[in-house]
Amino acid sequence: MASASTSASVPVPAITVVGIGADGWPGLAEGSRRALEDAEVVIGGPRQLDLLPAGITAERLPWPSPLRPAVPGLLAAHRGRRLAVLASGDPMFYGIGRTLAELAGPDALRVLPHPSSVSHACARLGLPVEDTDVVTLVGRPLDSLTAALYPGRTVLVLSAGARTPAQVAALLTERGYGPSRLRVLEQLGSPAERQLEGTAAHWPHPPGDPLNVIAVDCTAEPGTLRAQLVPGRPDAAYKSDGQLTKRHVRAATLASLAPAPGELLWDIGGGSGSIGIEWLRAHRSCRAVSVERDPARAERITRNAAALGVPRLQVVTGPAPAALAGLPAPDAVFIGGGLTAPGLLEACWAALPAGGRLVANTVTLESEALLTQWYRRHGGELLRLAVAHAVPVGGFTGWRQAMPVTQWSVVKPPAGDENASEQGEQQ
Repeated sequence: MASASTSASVPVPAITVVGIGADGWPGLAEGSRRALEDAEVVIGGPRQLDLLPAGITAERLPWPSPLRPAVPGLLAAHRGRRLAVLASGDPMFYGIGRTLAELAGPDALRVLPHPSSVSHACARLGLPVEDTDVVTLVGRPLDSLTAALYPGRTVLVLSAGARTPAQVAALLTERGYGPSRLRVLEQLGSPAERQLEGTAAHWPHPPGDPLNVIAVDCTAEPGTLRAQLVPGRPDAAYKSDGQLTKRHVRAATLASLAPAPGELLWDIGGGSGSIGIEWLRAHRSCRAVSVERDPARAERITRNAAALGVPRLQVVTGPAPAALAGLPAPDAVFIGGGLTAPGLLEACWAALPAGGRLVANTVTLESEALLTQWYRRHGGELLRLAVAHAVPVGGFTGWRQAMPVTQWSVVKPPAGDENASEQGEQQ
């Protein structure tokens, strides 16, 4: 009689994902070679397929473009056949492995990784992998690199092609990091491997091999605005027409919004975009939508987001609450303007899930009265933020008081708790 603890047989994964390096077939482990020899179909990029020897008899299929929409149909067309997919280096590090896991499910995959280009680069340069920041520019805007620029840090950039090193050098120079040392490592792991070096401001090399990784030793020019990890960047970091949540209030607002990895923010009344931008800078997986009714300000928000390294900020031009229709449900909502617009608070509250946060700031008595009503109904925290700056007064120094900001912040309770709260208020 079989033991009750006997586990069921594990199904054989339908897709084998094989990581391959620039050294091609000679660099593959025995298990990876055997998977490719046994395959009936091998899918990969043209460069990867060309690395296979003639002895691999499987049908070779290059990925179509655009890739992601074509994956389900391609996999379905070859269901039941022994299928292998080629990937550069480690398939699960900015590679096709992630897409396949999302579309086919992780249980459908057997992944055979190869050392990534980052592992090779860190080995060549003597960098600890765990302490090295990595930015990919493959399929992503060049401005994404800006968020990783901190003096004294080394950043590895996964290049999008032969022209990427010169583009990175130009961006660094524009952002005040012209003195930064650049090392371009081409064809890592292959017999053709080579390294080029120079500074961003005086990059001397023409486009080389498209398969390259760029190491940036970040050095800022004197006077470059200092980057920081925590919210509350200097107001000078933002282009603005005056509609800007000022530095100290912004830091307090982000603390109340409490961003966490993967969460989505609605920033309503975006102004200069500072709240949404600093939400995104909190973690690379954070998402944000900035809603701004004024087209000139909306365009400025887009420029600010790019300049500060978060071009992924989605900007919606239009008045709230109408402009909120169709947006994905937020994890947090910030209302920095338009509080008295009919139905705005109601729409934001309805869109929030239980546990979602809402933070609203105002400087007017009319909006303050509205926030007081909502505070009485839903609880949370109602506070006033007052900031004063030291300024010259004749030959002496005095305080100049900025307009106080009233802030209401609240966490939405589960539906049952909310109803009980509202019934108690009515009684």
